[in-house]
Amino acid sequence: MRSGTVFYLIGAQVAGKNKKSRGREVNRAELAEFNGVSLPTIDDWVRRGCPVVQRGGRGRAWIFNTAEVRSWRDDDIRAQSSHTTNANKDELQLRKLAAETEQAELDLAKAKDEVVPVEQYERALTKAFGEVRASLRNVLPQRAARRLMGETDETRFKDVMREEVDHALAGLADRDLVEETDLFLGENEDGEGEGAEGE
Repeated sequence: MRSGTVFYLIGAQVAGKNKKSRGREVNRAELAEFNGVSLPTIDDWVRRGCPVVQRGGRGRAWIFNTAEVRSWRDDDIRAQSSHTTNANKDELQLRKLAAETEQAELDLAKAKDEVVPVEQYERALTKAFGEVRASLRNVLPQRAARRLMGETDETRFKDVMREEVDHALAGLADRDLVEETDLFLGENEDGEGEGAEGE
């Protein structure tokens, strides 16, 4: 990692990748954490047209799709930038204050270790999915083969396979697939601090 250059994962889309993502459904608090912003900022986004899967109220949680929100945010940021030339002094001051607030929230999230560099996030996810893949490819077939030896009933076959998939997933759910050290902000791939490379 080049010294002084760190990209942070703030939304559903990873910088430098143009892949379309279906995103995932999250509640209001998860969306705020996912984007490194406060709950009032999420409320402000909703007032300004942020897409909502399900509106909250009386025992119902707010539900958002992370990919849809990221796409809306990208459009919203572009729209705000394009109106800068026509904005009056008060609008520009409000926009500056909003930008400073968002930056302060991101700085706070960084200080609380709530955001991580994209490269380390991707590396941790790759490791986690590798463990899921290994479990499903190695453990599941061995266990299922022993139970289904000589089985000819299709219904029984499907039931056993479902049980084995559930068993494998339950085992993975009980493990920490991403260790805290996988997301440690100050380390590069060699386990050295961020500034070590340029010294």
